[in-house]
Amino acid sequence: MTNEPWVSIDAIARHLDVSKDTVYRWIDQRGMPAHKVGRQWKFQVSEVNEWVRAGNTGEK
Repeated sequence: MTNEPWVSIDAIARHLDVSKDTVYRWIDQRGMPAHKVGRQWKFQVSEVNEWVRAGNTGEK
């Protein structure tokens, strides 16, 4: 098992080429894998990639 770094909402939005508002909406409405650390959301890219590949964005 590797120690995958946690990334910020800015980094995950850039990774997916979407706005931060879209990421917040996906967390709230579509169950995007995100973890609250203090007041910040953190993500593991591998979890998010799996979630996107599973078709959870609701986009066609």
